Amino acid sequence: MSATLIAALAGGLAPTTAAFAAPAAPTATARPTIPATPAPDMDGVTAALNAAMANGAPGAMARFTGPDGVRTRTAGVRDRVSGEAMDTRARFRIGSVSKTFSSVVLLQLVDEGRLELDAPVNRYLPGLLPDDRITVRHLLTHRSGLADYTDAMFAQTVPGFEAVRNRVFTYQELVDLSLAQPRTTEPGVAYKYSNANFVVVGMLIEKTTGTSIAQQYERRIIAPLRLRHTSYVHPETRISGTHVRGYLHPDEAGAPLVDSTEQTASWAQSAGAVISDPADLNTFTTALMRGRLLSPRMLDAMTTVTPTDATQTRFYGLGLRRYDLSCGTQVYGHTGTVQGFYTYAFATRDGRRALSAMANTSNRGAANTALGGTLEAAFCGKKTAPAGSSTKAPRTLSTLPAEADLRERR
Repeated sequence: MSATLIAALAGGLAPTTAAFAAPAAPTATARPTIPATPAPDMDGVTAALNAAMANGAPGAMARFTGPDGVRTRTAGVRDRVSGEAMDTRARFRIGSVSKTFSSVVLLQLVDEGRLELDAPVNRYLPGLLPDDRITVRHLLTHRSGLADYTDAMFAQTVPGFEAVRNRVFTYQELVDLSLAQPRTTEPGVAYKYSNANFVVVGMLIEKTTGTSIAQQYERRIIAPLRLRHTSYVHPETRISGTHVRGYLHPDEAGAPLVDSTEQTASWAQSAGAVISDPADLNTFTTALMRGRLLSPRMLDAMTTVTPTDATQTRFYGLGLRRYDLSCGTQVYGHTGTVQGFYTYAFATRDGRRALSAMANTSNRGAANTALGGTLEAAFCGKKTAPAGSSTKAPRTLSTLPAEADLRERR
């Protein structure tokens, strides 16, 4: 009986022993794979710069920063008279990239409890606007319906520019130019880009702080980030130090380029009068995305976007654009146009990669579109199509017409 019982017990224990056996090693698919960040296609960046030149820019440049360091590319000249080559250490007018600077300052004031995003603008600037429904948020998102006064100002590109090249405007004069035109939308209804929005943002900043926009840029952005080549010199006309000269295309085909470097940029002010260089712009966009300038709450608000067109690839937040690239990467920043200069300044949401690119021309939309190709090349890397693939290539920034920060005739 003992032998039989032992045998039975041994047979009964066998399954139990098997149940507690060591688990099998995990398969290769048990751990999710993280896609590798593509290396920047610097040959593609160079091709985009050359394409901008082929479409009328005397020169172009780009600076990319990423985990593997800094990479720069240049093409053409920064000065057509001296023939000096384009230089990524040179300063230039960044145009509407200034809007992101202004938005950061205003959002810091919101964080400090000195302004409210959804409060009427007229609460802070009594009687300025004809509609109490227009809020601070509507300004930052280009949904106020305020007409863009630059459309009429630069209806004829070169004569319009020469008429304001040395003129100094007050904020109120620029707002009055906007209010003299019909509003474009009801408040909050639709996106309609207008420089007038960020003129009012400048007014809000100066009224709230009691100091100039220049002082606020310096105290809140330029000094903390040590942007040694960034400045707001309005209404001074010259760009100090090593700089790029800008060239404006007239509306008439074949007419000579106009050197537009020296100007007050008073027609733009808080909407577009900052001067910088590629390194400083990369530092700025990287710091912004990494949360060094805004609280998480405000950065989330700034990066909450709505479409600007029907492509579902281009969006706008609070003084900030988002572009969805063909590889799926999303980049945040702004484009810039001021007479003689096109600028792109963008970074990934984690702030690990950033690109700044500039071409020294304007009123030449094809050059602007070509320059946008630097983003695809830098952030998506080399394009490789599967062998035998017949899939139609996705639309990219280098094939979509560039978004206009300033209306152009060519």
